[in-house]
Amino acid sequence: MPDAFYIPGGDRFLATELTRGPWDPNSQHAGPPAALIGREVERHPGIEAGQVARASFEILRPVPIAPLRVEVETIRPGRSVELLGARLLDESGEELVRASFWRLRTTEVEIPAGLQRPPAPPPPGESEAKDFFPTGESVGYHTAMEYRFVEGSFLEAGPATVWMRMRQPLIAGEEPSPLTRVLVAADSGNGVSVTLDFRRYLFINVDLTVHLHRLPLGEWVCLDALTIPEASGIGVADTVLHDEQGSLGRATQSLLVGER
Repeated sequence: MPDAFYIPGGDRFLATELTRGPWDPNSQHAGPPAALIGREVERHPGIEAGQVARASFEILRPVPIAPLRVEVETIRPGRSVELLGARLLDESGEELVRASFWRLRTTEVEIPAGLQRPPAPPPPGESEAKDFFPTGESVGYHTAMEYRFVEGSFLEAGPATVWMRMRQPLIAGEEPSPLTRVLVAADSGNGVSVTLDFRRYLFINVDLTVHLHRLPLGEWVCLDALTIPEASGIGVADTVLHDEQGSLGRATQSLLVGER
């Protein structure tokens, strides 16, 4: 069993089997690449006291389980608001994922008490550990993450609420940041709230957008997810994100739906 999702080497990151997605044994789940890009964005110079408020990923091609490189640039600099762009590249320089991040300054603001927020789900200790659906592989993203369901399961059709946490770090020898913890999980909304039978239908997300009003505290991130497919072959996965203190933000995914 690898001890991390990625092993760093120079300006490259070698993907391990823990990044493997459930649909193709040679391709990664989109969660680890999103988290890897987010890690590099956090390290990019800019606003000194800033937080990523929105991360948007366009998944241009399947991401292979291979060495990868991340490039980050400042598109719109500023003292309070900045827009960053990022690209995930393979060894040949082919662009696999294109991303953009709004990073906003943080400061103390007096907010009135009692504002309405989404209710917090029951904590992970009161939730049920359930198996991932069969993937045909003994190691992959499905074994690298721990799952505890409040409602639903991988084998039940319909909305689901599930706590997730990383069993292994994103980068070997490095503690995951709160941003990477939420990004590695957020792409799973479509998978945990399976509305259609995956043995008959495909529902592939072409993007992932995560809005965060705060970063998670602790190791667990909760996905309260709903997938809505249409007869047109287009769908959306809509996920409210929580930690044990309450809501963090929201993740959405555009879906290509079809019959196998």
